[in-house]
Amino acid sequence: MAKVELLTLSSLFGLFSPQGVYLLAYAWLFGMSLWVTFFGGVIAYRALPRPMFSALQHQTFPKYFAISIALTSGMLGLWTWSHPDVIIHIFRPHVADVAQAYALAIVLLSQSLNYFVVGPMTSKVMFQRQKREKEEGKSYNEPSASAEMKALNAKFGSLHGISSLANMGAVIALGFHGLWIGNVGLRGY
Repeated sequence: MAKVELLTLSSLFGLFSPQGVYLLAYAWLFGMSLWVTFFGGVIAYRALPRPMFSALQHQTFPKYFAISIALTSGMLGLWTWSHPDVIIHIFRPHVADVAQAYALAIVLLSQSLNYFVVGPMTSKVMFQRQKREKEEGKSYNEPSASAEMKALNAKFGSLHGISSLANMGAVIALGFHGLWIGNVGLRGY
């Protein structure tokens, strides 16, 4: 028979532990990443006119990447603090705790790349393309669009692809980390 545990004020305050905070941060980050990557953008793309969709994405993605960076930084710090073998074996990725730190580092690097480099470049090209559309009086995807418009389209497509790939790498790394902590747990030393 399972042990019956009673809730007390003391046990409720005990929930605010580094492990509890870590798990909440992971849940927030993974859920947010899944939503942004697979659902929110698709729904917005289908429901909004392109200019509104672009404006929404321009406002949403920097916040998403910044929150991802903050949560991942905190998680990586907590993981390293509670698993001292990460520092000792940092160059041995086959050590399980180090592999988990690497997974978090991949998330941090991917989202930092998006926030600091690829995102601003993509926004710049998006605004150049919108300006060009107004000047030409044509949509970016019309066959008779200028060579400059087609070049902007190609550049935007490349940057968007890089951003999507980096974000997908972060989602996969988070999935790997979630499977690990779900099976092994969070406790270190």
